[in-house]
Amino acid sequence: MIGIVNYGAGNIFSLTAALDRIGVTYGMVHTAADFERYDRIIIPGVGHAGAAMGKLADTGLVDTILALKKPVLGICVGMQLLSSFSEEGNADLLQLLPLKTLHFTGRITEKVPHMGWNSVSLQNNSPLFDGIADNSYFYFVHSYFIEFDDKYTAAVCQYGLPFSAAVQQGNFFGVQFHPEKSGLAGEQLLQNFASL
Repeated sequence: MIGIVNYGAGNIFSLTAALDRIGVTYGMVHTAADFERYDRIIIPGVGHAGAAMGKLADTGLVDTILALKKPVLGICVGMQLLSSFSEEGNADLLQLLPLKTLHFTGRITEKVPHMGWNSVSLQNNSPLFDGIADNSYFYFVHSYFIEFDDKYTAAVCQYGLPFSAAVQQGNFFGVQFHPEKSGLAGEQLLQNFASL
């Protein structure tokens, strides 16, 4: 069963609707004790990374998250929280990845935010992408991105520059796109995570 960290910075409804569609059971994590009830954890997130980190810190759950040994998936801002630092709010984040979250503006000529469907190129044989074809399309909405690094990147996307569309570090996974809004490929990814 999946536990969704409900810290006030995520679009919980669309995520739970997607989990309902694929028949995956879930519940909400509000306290450190709640983590024990679930086999896998999702950290959703929309909006401002610095503010999201502040909300997460306010819950008192940060140390428990850092100590987790079960699979953890960060979605969108939830993925960015796994990085060391974000230019959004000049905030220190969870520091599970030695990578920075940077703003597209000033680095690309394309329109910001990066919004809509884009293809991702698979790297490093992540189990998140089992049964998903290389260059499948996923739905993105973001103005900030995690810098690309071969070692931690499970999938790369191109939007003016290459950036990490998905990352993996041990039992921590992250996707910049919204699998809950990405049709069959997104549902397959959520099913893969539920099966880890």
